Amino acid sequence: MPAQRADARRNYGLLLAVAKEEIAAHGPDASLEQIARTAGVGSATLRRHFPSRHALLEAVFRERVETLCAHARELTGRSDTRAALLEWLSAVVADVATIRGLATALTLDPAIDAGAAHEYCCSAQLTEAGEPLVRRAADDGALAPGVTIADLLTLITGIALATEHRPDAAAEADRLLGLAVAGVSPSRG
Repeated sequence: MPAQRADARRNYGLLLAVAKEEIAAHGPDASLEQIARTAGVGSATLRRHFPSRHALLEAVFRERVETLCAHARELTGRSDTRAALLEWLSAVVADVATIRGLATALTLDPAIDAGAAHEYCCSAQLTEAGEPLVRRAADDGALAPGVTIADLLTLITGIALATEHRPDAAAEADRLLGLAVAGVSPSRG
């Protein structure tokens, strides 16, 4: 990949900073045109850096998703595989429920819409990071047969979207996750 010109790097950084503010204030449907205007660039410049809304959302949430992925890797070696998986799922649901737009970024399925796929696809990254936790929990019998990481991320996304306008979205999302987990992975003993 060729190195970007200094003005292109500056525009990218400025667009990303403005997008973070706009998405925090207005949610994932924040006006792309307003983001470009506020950044002082044209909409073509925005589209050059972010060819789709999902690409922009994924760039905005890249750092947070990478942190969640690192947390999954840290938990993979734990002996209590159920507790490790549940700790990670709680961290994911807390972020997805409280960071405006992150749930929408997770709704992208590159297998369905390959044209919208982006190198930093949030759902793909979290799927890859969570898979070892799910596999280890399943191998230990701590997860109902057939439950996949895709199932769990879809559940979390649904919970987050359902609770995003609640006064304490994180607490409500965590409560609903607890209800779902009781059915997905009943506690042993």
